[in-house]
Amino acid sequence: MIVTMVSASCKRKDALLQKHHEKIVWQLENGEILKGRGKHQETTLASPGDTRWGSHHRTLIRLYQMWDLVIQVLHAISHDGEDADDRGKSSGLMKSMEVFEFVLILHLMLKVLGLTNDLSQALQQKDQNIVSAMNMIVSVKSLLQQLRDDGWEALLAAATSFCIKREIPVPSMDENIPARGYPRSSRKMVSCLHHYKVEIFNDVLDRNIAEMNNRFSETSTRLLICMASLDPRDSFSRFNHDNLLELASMYSVGFDPEEQYHLDGQLKIYIDMMKRSDVFCCCGSLANLALKLVETKEHLHFPLVYRLITLALTLPVAMASVERVFSAMNIIKTDLRNKIADDWLNDLMICYVERDIFAGIDDKKIIEHFHSLRDRRGHLPNPPCILTT
Repeated sequence: MIVTMVSASCKRKDALLQKHHEKIVWQLENGEILKGRGKHQETTLASPGDTRWGSHHRTLIRLYQMWDLVIQVLHAISHDGEDADDRGKSSGLMKSMEVFEFVLILHLMLKVLGLTNDLSQALQQKDQNIVSAMNMIVSVKSLLQQLRDDGWEALLAAATSFCIKREIPVPSMDENIPARGYPRSSRKMVSCLHHYKVEIFNDVLDRNIAEMNNRFSETSTRLLICMASLDPRDSFSRFNHDNLLELASMYSVGFDPEEQYHLDGQLKIYIDMMKRSDVFCCCGSLANLALKLVETKEHLHFPLVYRLITLALTLPVAMASVERVFSAMNIIKTDLRNKIADDWLNDLMICYVERDIFAGIDDKKIIEHFHSLRDRRGHLPNPPCILTT
């Protein structure tokens, strides 16, 4: 809302740019910053994108850097705005910003997103190195845990210093305040330290760490590393014989013990042949490699390796699909449906993203399967029959 309010019109954007220009000139005249080519260029608040994970980090950085200027623009809107609604909203936003809790959360999110932003960018790269990204995940998990264990004092000091410079009241950590989530009649009190450290700082980091462990468990991380060994780029430089055998063992349904034994020797011949062939060394992706194998009939000579490749291609690891899911969330999970449970939301997003596949499934089969799961009081109506002439 802050970004929207400040950037709602060209007039407000120009006012923000002018104040930013005046601040830079003042800092240059007082020797606070140094001159240099390419330095101190005009900038404004960046709007976060729904499908670009790093955009939120950039928005918070701009808000932190342009804090005083944003406050000035909001103050001007609250006094001189043409619309009464905008005047009221800008006044409310200004009051919300000049609160210690807002400043603390801003500093906390800058630290958290600062750790996860590079990982997000690495996972979005089309020409990504899965092994490098997986190693980065381990580092990010460790740093998030380290921030939770030892980062509170530094965060509190930074937020306090920020508030003192801008004359924002800083509460005493020993002061008692009404507990959140309880009626005032219960008279349940907690200290400010408990509220800010336990209910905000620890809770945010615990959620992030839990989400990282959930999304990138040890098994899924190992799976991606093993899959990266099939990558044909750079003349099969990422090929790892042991990792591919491990990948086959993870899918025992697709590879019985005898086939896993034969795969061992087949992989040795396969990689030696691929590195010697000019046709396969130029493959830029696993999909192109699979096509070349079919075109040259080599998939008949290496059926187990080809099965391993097709397995890797069908696993949902494409980061572009993840961005499509984020975009789909805006359609499915609107403000009117913002209480959808995560499991249900995931199911809906699969149906939305893969709608071309689901469109080919007969409705009658779905209804029959639904009724066969268990006895129900009500029954879904049969789909209408379409008569053709």
